[in-house]
Amino acid sequence: MLAIKFIAENRDEVIRRLAKKHFAAEEIVDKIIALDAARRASQSTLDANQTELNRISKEIGTLMKEGKKAEADVAKTRVAGLKAACKECEATKAQSESDLHDLLLLIPNLPHESVPEGRGADDNVCEETGGSIPELPADALPHWDLAKKYGLIDFEAGVKIAGAGFPVYRDYGARLQRALINFFLDSAREAGYREIEPPYVVNADSGYGTGQLPDKEGQMYHAAADNLYLIPTAEVPVTNLYRDVILNESDLPVKHTAYSACFRREAGSYGKDVRGLNRLHQFNKVEIVCIDKPEHSYLMLREMVEYVRTLVGKLELPWRILRLCGGDMSFTSAITFDFEVYSAAQKRWLEISSVSNFESYQANRLKCRYRTAEDKKIRLCHTLNGSALALPRIVAALLENNQTPDGICIPKALHSYTGFEMIT
Repeated sequence: MLAIKFIAENRDEVIRRLAKKHFAAEEIVDKIIALDAARRASQSTLDANQTELNRISKEIGTLMKEGKKAEADVAKTRVAGLKAACKECEATKAQSESDLHDLLLLIPNLPHESVPEGRGADDNVCEETGGSIPELPADALPHWDLAKKYGLIDFEAGVKIAGAGFPVYRDYGARLQRALINFFLDSAREAGYREIEPPYVVNADSGYGTGQLPDKEGQMYHAAADNLYLIPTAEVPVTNLYRDVILNESDLPVKHTAYSACFRREAGSYGKDVRGLNRLHQFNKVEIVCIDKPEHSYLMLREMVEYVRTLVGKLELPWRILRLCGGDMSFTSAITFDFEVYSAAQKRWLEISSVSNFESYQANRLKCRYRTAEDKKIRLCHTLNGSALALPRIVAALLENNQTPDGICIPKALHSYTGFEMIT
């Protein structure tokens, strides 16, 4: 959430920068500035009335002691009027604060100046590529056919049990899932990330804290009876560990990793791009979350991007890194780098990670702050997160790119985790 003070002092800049996200901000920004002025005016009147109320209340006591009952009665009438005025000011102020909060939730984060212009995925900028795209024979199979051939994933059983988008992993397929999760967690821990095992459901305050609510409410599974939401990523519960927390500067940076199942309704998804593992309602993912000082957060972002690059490299997959344009970024992100791997049988790139810096946007919602070591001032933290990694499309690319006439080869980095070197 953007700070009211920043919006008021930088009106034109806010409108200009949000235009890069194709968000027309002028009307809502002007409403926020007007509401803030009304709130401050109400507060000023309330303070003046309260001061006068205190003065007259003391005066009444003096008048009563002096036997000036008539004058005291006049003062009491004045007190009653001031109390009514204070009550009215408090109601006006409370309504202004409520309206302000609701409007602030509707404004996305400002994109960083380095975010390129653009409306969608075609306008993203490729920053770097690596790995070699394998040459497969003409009869190479997509992963959904390989999964059926080798008995790895049962999509039909998932439909029977829950519905489309909830696959059942079997035998080698289940073992590969477990191997990848452990490989990603061990790698993150070795890179200095502390492991967390979070809940798979969160309350509404947590959803608001990291920005899933109200922006993505329709994409989250909601347990209405308990007003709990199934998490779309471990970012939500892990980042919310620091909601309403003041850290010491010496505690920063905070670096966490967490495995979780992830749940996304993906309403409106259909067509060839959602076949097999390409888009699921439930999937496994290992997340990395960082909380840092503002002046260090972009160095941390680069460190996180470099870490994800090493993971993809160890899996021997062809990859590329995209700097997302304004029109393709999330509501809460200030800057995002997407990782994609090439799916040789489908002949297309698949997104497998997003690494983002949210700057102080989430921290302001969360009230996630730190106390500076030098002057003991309280400042907002910056929050960052990244997928490291999401499993479904990694598995899709691994199966497709490594298929041979004799079976599917497993990358060397996973051998000690899988217990097998080939799926046959």
